Amino acid sequence: MNLIEKKLKAALDLMVSRRSMLTGGLVALASSFIPRKALSAVKDMLVPERSLFLYNIYTGEKLQADYWSNGQYLTDTLLEINHIFRDHLTETIEAIDTNLLDLLFVLKEKLGINEPFHIVSGYRSPQTNAKLRKMKRGVAKNSLHMYGKAVDIRVPSYSTKALKLTAMDLRAGGVGYYPRSGFVHLDVGEVRHW
Repeated sequence: MNLIEKKLKAALDLMVSRRSMLTGGLVALASSFIPRKALSAVKDMLVPERSLFLYNIYTGEKLQADYWSNGQYLTDTLLEINHIFRDHLTETIEAIDTNLLDLLFVLKEKLGINEPFHIVSGYRSPQTNAKLRKMKRGVAKNSLHMYGKAVDIRVPSYSTKALKLTAMDLRAGGVGYYPRSGFVHLDVGEVRHW
């Protein structure tokens, strides 16, 4: 398990929600009786589903679905997520890192978000990334968007500052704050912010 997976796992484990408040005591009790590896499986069973509500601002497509259930990622839903995250300029589809999806899930739960994450930029093909670099400052040459490890989002009922601060608090990757453009960049690379 790499560092990002450990941090996301820790965030999922410590996430305070209506469900986890009740089950937290069970996890604490079980931790004194169950070996560490088995405890991880118990924690996964306590949150039986992970779901996301996504909206692509360029294509108008929406997806609200469980992407993880009973301890495993759901292949069909991951394919739908890959499609909605696609590079809409080239219609290129790539696999989106499940750590990124888990980061969005934890952010959703932590803030109590019930509306869709608006995807401003998901996967970017190398061609699209190169075009954006010519047009805009601050677009990384080796952007994590090209590897399915980054997303730029907004949630209309939440300030970008609230999204930024909560994401930074999770310490699960990079957080970029773009208040003028009205979005927050999230990635599952090194922990950093700008």
